[in-house]
Formats: sequence, C-alpha cells, structure tokens
Amino acid sequence: MFTFSIYGHKNILGTHQKTIEFTKDSEVSRKGDCIVGVRAEYSLTELKDYLRNCNEISVIIEADNLKEEIICYYNKVFNDLHEIVVRKSDFISRRTLGTNANKAAIDISRRLIDYLKNPKNKAKVTIR
Repeated sequence: MFTFSIYGHKNILGTHQKTIEFTKDSEVSRKGDCIVGVRAEYSLTELKDYLRNCNEISVIIEADNLKEEIICYYNKVFNDLHEIVVRKSDFISRRTLGTNANKAAIDISRRLIDYLKNPKNKAKVTIR
C-alpha cells in the first residue's frame, strides 16, 4: 500500500460530479469543486513505482473515524508531480491517476467533506 497525507482548506466544496482531486497547492479557490485535499504529500516516483503492476486500485480517504473508498482503474500514463485526479469517466491525462471510478467528490460523505473544510485538519490517503 502507498500512503500520504492531505490537509483541509476553507474553500473545499467536494461537489464535482465526475472527479475528485488531491493537490500539492496550499491555496485553492472555490472554483476547484473537485478538490478534497490540499498540501498532498506524495512522491510521484514512489507512487508510480508502487502502482507499476496494478490495474484496479482503491483510493481510501480516512480522517476523524470517517472512511471513504474509491475503486478505479489505474491510468499508466499518470505522471503529475502536483495533482492526483480520479475520474468517473475514461478520460486520460497525465493528471489522471484513475478512471471509471465508482465515486467522485460529490459522493464523498458530507461529514468527511465538512471535516476537510478545516485547514487545521489532516487526513490519510491510502492507495492499494
């Protein structure tokens, strides 16, 4: 498994119907309605090395006794140092970690999204 941390931000909405995103940015606007975590602490090299033989993956977000699991298919051309995007569609870009996901930002529990609206809060993301 591959684990990294994300942090909350006051502008997190988690309302996008087709995507979910983690970013290394520390500041985001309310236009980024797919973003559910900022200051993502992942190493692209380590993540790609871990996933090199994967097809179907789980992306698990855990915080404050809350847990969400997103199932998707690993996009082997994923190669972004700054953002991780998971999509319900089959659209592929270098930012896309996973496609054909069973959830997008809007599907994440509102309790978890509310928790992630607080900049002092931290969550764990596990990919396996």
